[in-house]
Amino acid sequence: MSRINTRKIALNGLLSACTVLILFFATTLPTSRLSLYILSSFLVSIVMIESGCAAGWLFYISSGLISLFILQNKLGVVPYISFFGIYGIIKYYIEKLNKRYLEYVLKLLYFNTVLIIAYYAAKEFLLEGTELGVPLPLVAILLEIIFIVYDYVYSLFIGYYNSRLRKFVR
Repeated sequence: MSRINTRKIALNGLLSACTVLILFFATTLPTSRLSLYILSSFLVSIVMIESGCAAGWLFYISSGLISLFILQNKLGVVPYISFFGIYGIIKYYIEKLNKRYLEYVLKLLYFNTVLIIAYYAAKEFLLEGTELGVPLPLVAILLEIIFIVYDYVYSLFIGYYNSRLRKFVR
């Protein structure tokens, strides 16, 4: 029994270190930031599959805090903490409902809430006096489409992990 727990702890620690490393690259590399944030979000689902929901919460909180303490670019950790890191957990709870239409409504509600908060925070603190140049509703619709694709890819990753990769982790 303790061997199983030790294995889970080691896996979660390794994945946490990978998350911090991915976030380091996301905050320092000039390109591929979105891809790296997406990759970091996938690791939360691995922890939840292997160790359970409580471990997923602990992983999300610890990897976010470690990233804040270690990484020089604190602002670069905000996308992980505010959206990408927690999305796997939110997705898990929403998909437990097993009602596809309601799931998408709740996911879009969550995404739009985060989007509105991010917009007003950026407008207040980062982009004060800056105009988009594109109608805001158009930007929101495009981001919602991107989010739906992200959610679909996330589901594909979970399926791929369960069917192909999980046997190598066990």
